[in-house]
Amino acid sequence: MEHVKQRRTIRKYADKPIEPALLDELLETAGRASTMGNLQLYSVVVTRDRAMKEKLAPAHFNQPMVTDAPVVLTFCADFHRTSVWCENRKAVPGYDNFLSFLNASIDTLLYAQTFCTLAEEQGLGICYLGTTIYQPDVLIDTLKLPKLVMPVTTVTVGYPAEHPEQPDRLPAGAFVHEETYHDYTSADIDRLYAYKEALPENRHFVEINHTETLAQIFTDIRYTKKDNEAMSETYLAAMKRQGFLK
Repeated sequence: MEHVKQRRTIRKYADKPIEPALLDELLETAGRASTMGNLQLYSVVVTRDRAMKEKLAPAHFNQPMVTDAPVVLTFCADFHRTSVWCENRKAVPGYDNFLSFLNASIDTLLYAQTFCTLAEEQGLGICYLGTTIYQPDVLIDTLKLPKLVMPVTTVTVGYPAEHPEQPDRLPAGAFVHEETYHDYTSADIDRLYAYKEALPENRHFVEINHTETLAQIFTDIRYTKKDNEAMSETYLAAMKRQGFLK
């Protein structure tokens, strides 16, 4: 538990390869993660080749850790393999739908998080890339993903070359609800976000972005409604392309 409490995202990596045997063991052991129907509805594409990383980089807004990390892992929701298995066993699959995508996505994220925890226990550093779902077509084309396979998350992995400060986290009272969901009053919000909003680095963030509040940075600059809607359309179109939506 203490290891998780001390974890931090690593974006700079030492010039040291990850031993293939270690990576293989981590990927296999992570397969013990919980999964729907014991089907393991995921696949992971391992990218080590520099040229391939450079092809993936535009999908992640060319963040430097994509090309600098020894290994890039693209975790995909995968109902293709299960469907092929069914077709080869006189069973008719019916997984070209949104519910199946959700089930496979949940499986994928459980597997990915289990891998990350195991990797960090072995002294590796990881960085989760939320950009995976912003431009999925680049990843689909580059990684040659077949129908019923969708990229869900990407993780860069390597031995740390930095020891950054831990980012802030909300207290458990902000997200743990007893018995039923407790909606938030203004007083609750003031109390739960007081520490985050008072941090000098966040106050500076507000100042240099010329906003009145920290929340406005997220709504007006980082994750705008316009961008969210545009990328939603892109991802939905990719889901249709991959056969999860009619």
